[in-house]
This record gives sequence, structure tokens and C-alpha cells, in this order.
Amino acid sequence: MYKGIAGSEGIGIGKVVLIEEHEINVETKTVTDTDAEIARLQNAIEKFVTDTNNMADRMDETVGKKDADILRGHIQMLQDPMIEEQISALVISEKITAEMAVDQVLEQTAEMFSQIPDELLQQRATDFRDIKTRMLKILMGIEDVDISQVPPGTVLVARDLTPSMTAGINPDNIAGILTEVGGRTSHSAILARAMEIPAVLSIDNICSIVKNGDAVVLDGTSGEAIVNPDEETVAKFEEMYKTFQEEKAMLKAYAGQPSETKDGTKVELVCNIGKPEDAKKAVECDGEGIGLFRTEFLFMDRDSLPTEEEQFEAYKSVAETMKGKPVIIRTIDIGGDKEIPYLGLEKEDNPFLGFRAIRFCLKRRDIYETQLRALVRASAFGKIKIMVPLVTCIDELRQVKAMVADIMKEYDAQGVEYNKNIEIGVMMETPAACVIADILAKEAAFFSIGTNDLTGYTMAVDRGNAKVAYLYSTYNPAVLRSIKRIIECGKKEGIMVGMCGEAAADPKLIPLLLAFGLDEFSVSATSVLKTRKTISDCDVEECKALAEKVMACVTEEEVLEILK
Repeated sequence: MYKGIAGSEGIGIGKVVLIEEHEINVETKTVTDTDAEIARLQNAIEKFVTDTNNMADRMDETVGKKDADILRGHIQMLQDPMIEEQISALVISEKITAEMAVDQVLEQTAEMFSQIPDELLQQRATDFRDIKTRMLKILMGIEDVDISQVPPGTVLVARDLTPSMTAGINPDNIAGILTEVGGRTSHSAILARAMEIPAVLSIDNICSIVKNGDAVVLDGTSGEAIVNPDEETVAKFEEMYKTFQEEKAMLKAYAGQPSETKDGTKVELVCNIGKPEDAKKAVECDGEGIGLFRTEFLFMDRDSLPTEEEQFEAYKSVAETMKGKPVIIRTIDIGGDKEIPYLGLEKEDNPFLGFRAIRFCLKRRDIYETQLRALVRASAFGKIKIMVPLVTCIDELRQVKAMVADIMKEYDAQGVEYNKNIEIGVMMETPAACVIADILAKEAAFFSIGTNDLTGYTMAVDRGNAKVAYLYSTYNPAVLRSIKRIIECGKKEGIMVGMCGEAAADPKLIPLLLAFGLDEFSVSATSVLKTRKTISDCDVEECKALAEKVMACVTEEEVLEILK
């Protein structure tokens, strides 16, 4: 058995098709006719654009616009004036081939992104390496394998499943995916989940272990794969597959149902989104609102700040799509740990403890005020709430509220419509916010617990560091006590307390969160029905009895033993 990261749930049974990476050797050569080399480069870029648009159009049909846009984003990344100019300048100044210039510039850019201690932004490294590989293949005349032609029952095995590879996938023919790299937030995982293909990622050397035609069974929920299993194992996985499909069909019964426990305690079950178009998926999956709109994605993959009008239209479209349901919009969480080249931010030794999120916003009020103005205007079109990230002291919340109040006065004078009762809340994701939760609850309209960062900061762990990753766990008593305290402080002041971190969809933690009194669960769109089922299976009094036992535990192992 091989263990990896559970990237996309489900059971896969099939035969291996190995996506082998061609060895691309870029030879060191000088050129005399740089004009001809620039022409070669431009022809390759044009072919890249045409091919990518064709692949994205196919993905529109098989996966959907949101994921096809990942590929369209590759065109913007390659045609970024800075990137194109760097490549052309290298050809001219160094008199080198287009291949060498493409290789150097795109690899340097990928390496820059790979060093950023933020999992989502590290995926940009994969994007740039994918672009580089495809450009080099075009320049060198190397043809790719056509994944669209693989037979039914195929388990794709690759070092990494890049967006360009997935463009040709027919989900009906793919039983599963295994890769050597990638995490829960990688494009491999996102695209696999969007196509509902079971996937296990980050299995060491899996490409060397398997060969074409090998039989494989995999469990995308537990992150396990078995190569050339015996008949008994295959029979076991066939039964698991049948059970999984029955459970999936059964979850449809929870569409349109209230999100409430067996004993009638109602909660809000809402969705996390990163782009305005994601709101449509939230509606399709029966989400009851938006619990987290990560607005920093509006600022990425471009070469200048989005205007107030662009932001207004984005926020307005989400509010209108949700038709009066709550929409919590987190203000920009960018800074030293999120590389946005056009902002010219200085590199920091410890960016997660540095100039980011609300700290950046309050220093760059020109940027922040533009966003707040757009948010206040958009509040006229739905139930928009503003959430402030990375709060560590009451002054930060007060400054944001004062800025919003000034904008409202200006809009009153101009006759601009907006929601005069717009709520401003806090994303509770730092130990400092937890310690002063009683103070913050008196002035915040709501709390939303960001368990991903709260866990990392509370345990003083960089989750990207394999040597200490074992400490990164929401089940740790220190993290559970922090969550409990935040909820208690919010409830005491009568404000809504939600959760938008991964823990909100964890079936083992949901009973605890209900016992603590959590009001709102914000999950990925595809997790809505599963989370609703888990909630509906719970009785709050039974949950409280469970919580009492759990909170008496002194180790993570004891906690897990009880929750299992």
C-alpha cells in the first residue's frame, strides 16, 4: 500500500496510463540573427495562445468555466508585459536562443513563487513551470500524449497533473489520479474535485513504481493506493465503490433541507469562494450564503490594482447571485507572504509574522479605501458583511470602522445608496485575537474563525515544514481550547460566530463545534450536503457530553481516540 495526500474523495479502480515527462534538454547556443529568433518566439507564443484557448474551450464543456479559466490565466501570465519583455531582452542582449530565454525567465519566476510560504501562491510555481514546458515543446517540436484518447477505467499517473494536462480529460474515462506532488489546494486537487475524480497526491516515486497497464485501486478519501492488488482487495474496493456511490446519491436528499440538528438546533451552512463566479457553484450546491470571499484573488494574476469599479462589480455580482443571503467579504489579505509584483513589497525574513493583511491595509490606505468604498457601494445590492483579517488588537478594528464611517458620510452627502447597517466583523485567526476575544466581541458585529492560520499560529508551526508538520493539528487541545473560547466570548456578547477554516467541514469536529455553540459553518461548495448530513445526525445534548470528555483530554491522541 502507498500513502499520499487525500486530494479528491472517492474510490478508483482501473489500469495505469503513465503520463511520462519528456526529457527536455535546452542546449546552450548563441544566435547571430536575433530578429529571426524573436520571430520564432512570437510564433511560439501565438501557437501557445491558440492551443490554450482551444484546451480551455474543451474544459468549459467537461469541467466548467471556473476551472477552464485557470488555463486562460496561463495566457495572461505568459503575455504579462514584464515576462515577455524579459524573454525578448535576454534573446537580444545575450544573443541566445528563444528556448534558453524562455527556460531561464520562466524557471526564475517559478522559483520565486515556490519560495513564498503560502500554499496557494506556491501553486503559481506549478503554473509557470507548466507554461515553460509547453513553450519549450512548441519551440522544439515535441508532441504531447493526447489524454482525451485514454480508454475507460484509466488511472492517470503523473509527476504532477498540470492544468494543461487536464484540458483533454474526459471524466467518464478516468477512474482515478495518482501524482508524486501536490496538496489539497493544488490545481491537481482542485481540478480532480471539480471533475469528481478520486485522487491521491504526493506519493513518493509513484511514476517509477508503476508501469502502463498495472492494475490500481485507490481511496481518495483516506489517501491510499494499492498497485496490482489481489482479488480479495479488488472485491473489497468494489464494495467500497458501491457504498461511496450510494452515499453520494443519498446526499442529494439533503438538498433544500434545513441545516439543523436532530433536536432542532439551526445553523447556517455557507460557502468559501475565491472568485465572483464561484458564487454560482455555491448556489448550485445549496449553500445558504457566502461565509468567506477571499478578495485577494481579484488582485492577483494582473499587472495593476483593480479599480474601484472593477471591485464594485465583483462584489455586487456575488451579492446579486446570492439573492439576499449573507455574503461575508474578507478584505485583502496580501502582504509580505503573498507576492504581487506590481505592489513592490519588500521581502521579509518571516512574512507570516510580518507586513500582511490588515497591517498592510492600514498603511496603504489608498488601496484599502478603494476596496472599502467598493464594498459599501455594493452593500446596496445584497446582505454584504465586511470581515477584517489577521486582527491582533482592538485598534485595528476601530480604524476600519472609522474608515467605513467616513465613506458613509461622503456617500450620504452624494446621495449614494448603501446599507446603513453594514456589519463589520473579525476573522479570528491569531492567538492575540483569541486572548482578547472578550474585548473584540464588544465591538465586532461577528466573528469568523479561520482555523488554518489559528492552528499554525497557536502551535507555532509552519505547515510547509515537514519536520514540524506533525504539530499542525486542529485536534490539539491548545487549538480546541482557543476555538471554544472564541465562540464563548462571541456568544456572551450576542454576536454570530462562524468558522471558515477546513475544520468547519470535518465530520469528527462538527459535533464539538455544535456543542461549543458555533452558529455558522463555511465550507467548500462540494462539501455542503455532506456537512449538512453530519449536522443533521447530531443531537446537541449528546454533543455536549462528548465535548466534556474531549475537553478533559491533555493530548491530541486522546482527543482523536474519543472523536473516532
